[in-house]
Amino acid sequence: MGEKDIAQKNFEAYNDVVADIVNGSLFDGREIIKADSLVDAQPFSQYKADDGTLHEQERDVAKYCMDVKCNVRLALIGFENQIAIDWDMPIRVFGYDGDSYRDEMNQDKVVADEITGKKRRIRNKRYPVITLVLYFGKTPWKKPLSLYDVIDVPDILKPFVNDFKINIIDVPRLTPEQVKKYKGDFQIIADYFVQINSGRKYIPSTKKIQHTDSMLKLMSVLTKDMRYAESIADNSFGTEGTNMCEVLDRIVAQGEARGEARGEAKGREKNRMEMINNMLKENISIEVIARVAKLTVEQVAAISKKTAVI
Repeated sequence: MGEKDIAQKNFEAYNDVVADIVNGSLFDGREIIKADSLVDAQPFSQYKADDGTLHEQERDVAKYCMDVKCNVRLALIGFENQIAIDWDMPIRVFGYDGDSYRDEMNQDKVVADEITGKKRRIRNKRYPVITLVLYFGKTPWKKPLSLYDVIDVPDILKPFVNDFKINIIDVPRLTPEQVKKYKGDFQIIADYFVQINSGRKYIPSTKKIQHTDSMLKLMSVLTKDMRYAESIADNSFGTEGTNMCEVLDRIVAQGEARGEARGEAKGREKNRMEMINNMLKENISIEVIARVAKLTVEQVAAISKKTAVI
């Protein structure tokens, strides 16, 4: 599993994050899905290939949405995360959803009559499967949006071939109004990508980050800027959390500290070279210079040769 997949799965493992993404993406920010109604589902499903072998498909994230009053499943919600357009995504999602429905069928119970021994299947209630594709790429995701976009269906066959649409959330192309429909950490992530995509200078959000560690690690892999993850390396943000203003202040401060350290190291190296050159001019043996400068005899000899040429 790649670093990006791990970071995304860690962030989206939080029920409040999943509920926020679903409510903001599908229900205009209304709290239709509640965090306490979500429970973990197996992200993988099995299917049998033509040769009879079992294979597994794995979603990025999967949660059951339950009716908390009677503990009954209402839906399976799955996420797929993309930073590049995948032209087979409708087929992939179709496969994930189909396997999830197959899992529902496999959960039916088979019982035997106590008298006759005759077996019968007790059919469990079926529930819907919803998959959201979260896309963070630079190029707008205009297609594919459905199965018809990726398969060539002759007009004469279209009445008999079902189309299948996918739910794409093109995060960098959201409007500021759509971003506000998210209430939690995903709003901060979406706001960043929307601002960067607009070409404007990024103005960081002052909204408090709820899941600091996992969110900033996700920001690092999505932006390919490891400074976000490095900003939390010493755990000095504390238990009260932080916001993107403070994170960027930390990144700037760490950058300045690195610059000062590099400057100090460069200064020390300059001083050492001056010392070596002065000792060479005084005809001090290379062995003694090497011991004082903490270099090898070969390194000092090379410096001596270079100095002589100059």
